[in-house]
Amino acid sequence: MQPESDVSKVTHLRPSVAAIVTNEGGRVLLQRRSDNGLWGLPGGSVEIGESVSAAIVREVREETGLTVGVERLVGVYSEPTCQVVRYADGNVVHYISTLFACRILGGSLETCDESLDLQFFDPARLPEDMLGMHRIRVQDCMANRPSAFIR
Repeated sequence: MQPESDVSKVTHLRPSVAAIVTNEGGRVLLQRRSDNGLWGLPGGSVEIGESVSAAIVREVREETGLTVGVERLVGVYSEPTCQVVRYADGNVVHYISTLFACRILGGSLETCDESLDLQFFDPARLPEDMLGMHRIRVQDCMANRPSAFIR
């Protein structure tokens, strides 16, 4: 997955979700993605017939092994300059992503086909090789403002 600047190349519009999962020390869980090798937030596409809250619980469990509960809506992200990506198979997807702050209810960290590594990071010291749009989302969550961001 790589950013695509030419919106006219979009082949799909897809609703998606992402999670800010923090541990007891306030560190943010990131996954090293298998599709591009970069660090990012757990998340993925909403399936037909699924709510966004059910989707984020499912995606976090599939990608990290953790069971989470949704605490609050952080924001909705649809800006094409940040939300259009190209995949190796040629598909270009414009994501409309809903970001939730989540708390850990149970489980243990486990990688999967989509996650090469899982680590908690200090939000003030995120890795350099992190998806830019996800860095913005972490900053938005840490702002802890009462209303959701719309970007």
